[in-house]
Amino acid sequence: MTPRAVLERLLAWASGRPPRPRGLRGAGYDWERLAEQRLTKAGYRILARNFRARPGELDFVAEENGVICFVEVKGRRGVGYGQPAEAVTAEKQRRIFRTAEAWLARERRIDAPCRFDVVAILEADDGPRVEILRDAFRGPTARRRRR
Repeated sequence: MTPRAVLERLLAWASGRPPRPRGLRGAGYDWERLAEQRLTKAGYRILARNFRARPGELDFVAEENGVICFVEVKGRRGVGYGQPAEAVTAEKQRRIFRTAEAWLARERRIDAPCRFDVVAILEADDGPRVEILRDAFRGPTARRRRR
């Protein structure tokens, strides 16, 4: 925290008004921590966090019931800009697909069954609402598990 941020918080506390909300970067970090807790509770095993490759970044790579899950976390403070999952645009999906291919190649798991999930977090007055959207979108690397 910068000295200015500390001063602003102290002044807010002394005046009795709530401190300014943290920036989006701070909220994104909090949302990813919350998403990881919910994913783990739901039975996912986290394999990688914030995996970066030339095409982009994957928030989480996890495994659930033998399926590799590439998880994107999206949060919103309100619905003024739409639902969180709506922020995973077609272009964002393409970057996720290419980054997932890079992860699969690096880990030598290119033939592993996989899917693309989204954790949607909506801040509400009574606390965050978290929804895990399994198989939220499909792409060229989404290999279905044979039944």
